[in-house]
Amino acid sequence: MIRKFPSSRFTSLLSAAKPLRSFACSSSPAREPPLCALFSEAKSSPTSNTLSITPKTPLFLRTPSHAAPLSEVWKWHDWAKDLASSVEHPSTDPDDSLDSAALLRELKWLIEDSIIDDHPVIHRRETPNEGEQSVKLRASLEELYDLWRQRIEKRRPFQYVVGCEHWRDLVLCVEEGVLIPRPETELIVDMVEELVTGDEWFKKGIWADLGTGSGAIAIGVAKVLASPGKVIATDLSPVAIAVAGNNVRRYGLEGMIEVREGSWFEPLKDVEGKLVGLVSNPPYIPSGDIEGLQAEVGRHEPKLALDGGIDGTDCLLHLCHGASRMLKRGGFFVFETNGDKQSKMMVDYMSNDLKDTFSDLKMISDFAGIHRFVTGFRL
Repeated sequence: MIRKFPSSRFTSLLSAAKPLRSFACSSSPAREPPLCALFSEAKSSPTSNTLSITPKTPLFLRTPSHAAPLSEVWKWHDWAKDLASSVEHPSTDPDDSLDSAALLRELKWLIEDSIIDDHPVIHRRETPNEGEQSVKLRASLEELYDLWRQRIEKRRPFQYVVGCEHWRDLVLCVEEGVLIPRPETELIVDMVEELVTGDEWFKKGIWADLGTGSGAIAIGVAKVLASPGKVIATDLSPVAIAVAGNNVRRYGLEGMIEVREGSWFEPLKDVEGKLVGLVSNPPYIPSGDIEGLQAEVGRHEPKLALDGGIDGTDCLLHLCHGASRMLKRGGFFVFETNGDKQSKMMVDYMSNDLKDTFSDLKMISDFAGIHRFVTGFRL
């Protein structure tokens, strides 16, 4: 079950964008190394730190090795509901306050992930003796008490509490040190899907996902491309590399996705000028705004994945220049931004400072109608 509220999908996200790649199409395949050869050349070797990192196992994948009397599980459930209901209080910042209804929904999901046969044991209390039966758990009751306290008292993100996030049709492992993928970022995969559906050239080439985090975009793009397309996912964080690699293996996409550790384009030197697509959700929050973020974000998510410098555009500008080197003629890019102001700045910058480098530069709106993405094609 995918845990999200239904959202309308935007259709024809790229309907007005026409790639200019007539020169790229005229290249003789015989003059280029095979795609698999390009993909395997000069692979970045994981550091010893990366190899020593073992991603945490999310609750729903744990073996049900614990047990407790049903009466004790009821007691924990009642306590957890009471704690969730107690958070309703006036706040000067409604965007940074907890919501009891949302917490109760999360509690239901926590039960689904941690308790075997959760619905009958939690919601049915018919006979006095029923409370003595044993319930299988994927976490001890002591840990469940602690996890729920962390969620409410420390504002630990629910995704870190259960160790996963439901994103598109995926259930991705996440943990501290890895950015939690957002619903609006799903639109990047939608745009790629629309593009490759109309043009096989994009489907057969090499793509890169920079700052991959959990590997969400890379996995989504790989599922859209299918074989023989390839995706290289890069990240500077050893924790992200370990988590992304684990998610790639869980979905059996090792043959399509290669995870490389390094900063932005550094691990991609062997494919410079050979990419047909480049996608990224980079850090784009201005440094001065980090402290004022929602507690779940500012206190717990990695600053490395949030802080975009003084005005939030440091990484975005770096991506612009890198895209000009890394993409083939006619290659496509999509970058996520902080919103209207950054998107407009990006389009202006690429139109003027990088004149005659990109075509069909566009700002694409997210579910809320905010210009969240910038797309374009390499001339």
